[in-house]
Amino acid sequence: MDESKMQNSISTQGNVSQKKVILAGTVGNAIEWFDWTIYATFAVFFAKQFFPSDDPTASLLATFAIFAVGFFMRPLGGIVLGIFSDRYGRKAALAATIIMMAGGSLMIGLSPTYESIGIFAPIILVLARLLQGLSLGGEFASAATYLSEMAPKNKRGFYSSFMFFSSAIGILMASGLAWALTSSLTETQMSEYGWRIPFILGAIGGLVGMWIRKSVPDSEMTHKKESVKNPLAVLIKRHPKETLRIVGISILTTFAFYIFVVYVPTYAIKVLGAEPQTAFAANTVGLIIFMLCQPVFGWLSDKIGRKPQLIVFAVGYLVFFYPIIKWMDGTFASILLVELFGLVLYALYTAIGPAVMSEQFPTEVRAVGIGAPYNLMVALLGGTTPYVLTWLQSIGKQDYFYFMVLVGALLTLITFIKMPETAGKGLEDIK
Repeated sequence: MDESKMQNSISTQGNVSQKKVILAGTVGNAIEWFDWTIYATFAVFFAKQFFPSDDPTASLLATFAIFAVGFFMRPLGGIVLGIFSDRYGRKAALAATIIMMAGGSLMIGLSPTYESIGIFAPIILVLARLLQGLSLGGEFASAATYLSEMAPKNKRGFYSSFMFFSSAIGILMASGLAWALTSSLTETQMSEYGWRIPFILGAIGGLVGMWIRKSVPDSEMTHKKESVKNPLAVLIKRHPKETLRIVGISILTTFAFYIFVVYVPTYAIKVLGAEPQTAFAANTVGLIIFMLCQPVFGWLSDKIGRKPQLIVFAVGYLVFFYPIIKWMDGTFASILLVELFGLVLYALYTAIGPAVMSEQFPTEVRAVGIGAPYNLMVALLGGTTPYVLTWLQSIGKQDYFYFMVLVGALLTLITFIKMPETAGKGLEDIK
């Protein structure tokens, strides 16, 4: 970008309102998370359409295996789109991610079933999830850096909180739509055509996200940064400690998301015998509380610092996770209380997670610095969680996984304790 264009972009940025910055950084993120989450949310209804079997567990396992495959594209998305974001700007990367996510949803929503086209049906499903995994890998890093770079240094926690606030909106829309559809359609209708509705809606929503993101300028720091030809090489060479710190942070946080946001409703339905409406209703209420906690905890971290919240989150899981997950039964009250335990504690982290990660790296490697290690851990842990839990539960050994979560909580707690406090520091001061 030449100097006159850069000055024009910076001048335009100065006139952008706080609300518009937050809107641009978060609306597209909400749509992306809606698109990503509906796969796991509706898997119980479309599993047999792509993997016919006399054993419902086998069909669900195969469907969750593709869920995991999508995750293994996330590190590649974090690297490729992170580098793209660091070199060409956050706005360009955010536009690319939403196009890919919406395209994947459209492919799934319109895909013929196994009965119609045989093996090509699951192949289409795999290709769509690969595209969406690539998209989500770049979305988190690009949106997190955009919000952090556009925020005043004393409000970065508050700005950051709208990242997961919008993620919660997207997930909430998925859960709420599942609640509405399962309440108005029979199980047969859900399996025949009802599961397609959310994927079509997600594809349409992508157009809205694109329009909003085109209306704001890029981050000023993107234009002022040092020129780096290979951000990934610079990241590995100059910032190994910070990169490992992101790995440590991501262990418990990944487990927490995919257990309490994605898996608990499926577990309640398939294992505890809960009615689908009951499980999705509890999940929906829990997500509303989780969403409302975000700006409160983000604002609080700007006042008291990041570390106190992060330590409380990790200690809470370490001490209480096992007994409360074992206590849950198929009633609305117990599912809701378990969801509230997991989600409110998790919100202590999510409200400030994008800010914390952004505060670890200088501008020229910030997106790839977040995207590469974070998405690697999400692929290794998050992508396999539904599959591993479903398999372990089928053989009565789910406690093995719960102990893995406790080990993860301990490792993440150590990372938080050793991490320097970053609240109130200017991103431009990080070298």
